[in-house]
Amino acid sequence: MGKLSYILGTAMRMDYKELFRTAGIVHAITGRSSPAVLADIVGCGLRYGAGFNDYLLCEFYNLTPEQRATYVTRSVNNTLVQMLNDPAYYKYFDYKSTFYRTFADYIGREWLEFSSATQNQLEDFVSGRDAVIVKPNDGTGGKGVEKLVLKDFSSVEELYNKLREDNVGVVEEVLEQHPELNALNPYSINTLRIVTIRNDTGGHILYAHLRIGNGGRPVDNLHSGGMFAPVDLDTGRIQYPAYDKDRKTYEKHPMTGVAIEGLLIPLWEQAKELCQKASEVIPQMRYVGWDVAVTPKGPVLVEGNNLPGYDILQMPPHTPDKIGMLPRFREFVDGI
Repeated sequence: MGKLSYILGTAMRMDYKELFRTAGIVHAITGRSSPAVLADIVGCGLRYGAGFNDYLLCEFYNLTPEQRATYVTRSVNNTLVQMLNDPAYYKYFDYKSTFYRTFADYIGREWLEFSSATQNQLEDFVSGRDAVIVKPNDGTGGKGVEKLVLKDFSSVEELYNKLREDNVGVVEEVLEQHPELNALNPYSINTLRIVTIRNDTGGHILYAHLRIGNGGRPVDNLHSGGMFAPVDLDTGRIQYPAYDKDRKTYEKHPMTGVAIEGLLIPLWEQAKELCQKASEVIPQMRYVGWDVAVTPKGPVLVEGNNLPGYDILQMPPHTPDKIGMLPRFREFVDGI
C-alpha cells in the first residue's frame, strides 16, 4: 500500500507540461517514439528518483539500467540532505548576514548589513570605493545580485533609497579576482563549487567544479547563463571542457578565447583547506556546497549551500564512462 501511495502521489504532483516538453526534445534527439520516451521518463522517475531535468541533462536515454543506477538524482540528493543536515541549523546558511557573521574568519571582505543600516553608515561604507556588490539577504541562484558603480548615483541618499526600494540585505566590497581566473572571464567572479561531506572520520571533499560566467553578467550561476567544468581534486586542473544548462560544450571561453580544459586553479590547496575548515564550524551540517572566490591574497567564501545542487555533477562531456557520482558518495555515506 505504501508503494502504491507513493506512485499515486507522484502522479498527482507531476508537471505534465514539462513531461511532454522533455519527451518532445528527447524524441527529436533520438527518433524514438514519443510514447516510448514518455514511458521511459516516468519509469526512471519511479525507479531512480530522476526528475525530467535529470533525464534530459544526464542523457538517461543513452544509459543502461546499470549505468542509470550510479547517478545522483533529485531523489538521491534530497535523501542525502535529509540524512546529513539538521534543519535547525539551516538559518546559518539561508541568510547572508547570518552566514557572514558565522563564517567571519573565511569571508575575506568588508560588508554592511544594510537591512539595519542608517544612511550615514552606508555613506561611511562606500567612502573611497568606486563600486559595491549588493545582495538580497535570502536570495538564491544569483537573483538580485548586482554590481553598482557609485558614480552612477547623484548622492548617497539616492543610493540609499534605491537599496531600500530593492530590499537589499547586504552591501559588500567588490572582490578582486586572481589574475589567472580574471583572464578566463573578467566580467564576473568565477567561483569554485567545492562540496564537503562529514562522517565519523571528519570532513572530506566530494567533488569540485569551476563555475564560469558568460554573457557579461556579474554572476557565474548556471541559471544566469554560466557554465561549469569539473576540477581534479588532486591536481587542481580542469579535467574537461565546460558545459552549460543549454547542453552546450565550450572548449574555450566564447568571450575571451581562453582554453578551459587543463586550466590550473590558482591556490588550489588553500581553497580545499578553506572548505575543510569551514565544514567544522557547524558540524550539524554535514553536506554543504561551498562557493569559493580565489583572490590574489587567497581563497574566500562567497556563500555556503545547505542544499547542494547536484545538476552539475554528471553531465555527458564529464562522464565519458557513463558512470555517475553515486559510487563516490558511497565512499563516505552508508545506506545510500
